Amino acid sequence: MLNRIILIGRLVADPDMRYTQSGTAVTHFTLAVDRPFTNQQGERETDFIDVVAWRKLAETVANNLSKGRLVAVDGRLQVRTYDASDGTRRKAAEVVADTVRFLDSPRRQEGAREGAAGDDAEAAPLTEDDVPF
Repeated sequence: MLNRIILIGRLVADPDMRYTQSGTAVTHFTLAVDRPFTNQQGERETDFIDVVAWRKLAETVANNLSKGRLVAVDGRLQVRTYDASDGTRRKAAEVVADTVRFLDSPRRQEGAREGAAGDDAEAAPLTEDDVPF
């Protein structure tokens, strides 16, 4: 038997990390994944898939990813049941991540430019001594 999911998509919001009562890190996030075909109007539809990561992976995801980042998730599908506040029994499907690969770079802060100090270096104001003519 095999239960394997591979997804590539963008985070729809910043990851939400919490700790269980026993101190285990758990992070939830949602991926927007485009379907590989278009609908009758010629538009691509998108699925919003819930993902959960545990322990060290949960901390890595929460500390390094944010809304809009492109990632690949390799994991397994988990379906669980729970009792809703109105007393009905419901099911929830989510992907339990085994690995999360970052497929893009973090976006640079507004007002920053590339420089000797790296992508997050502050732009220094120019003076007359900086102008070569």
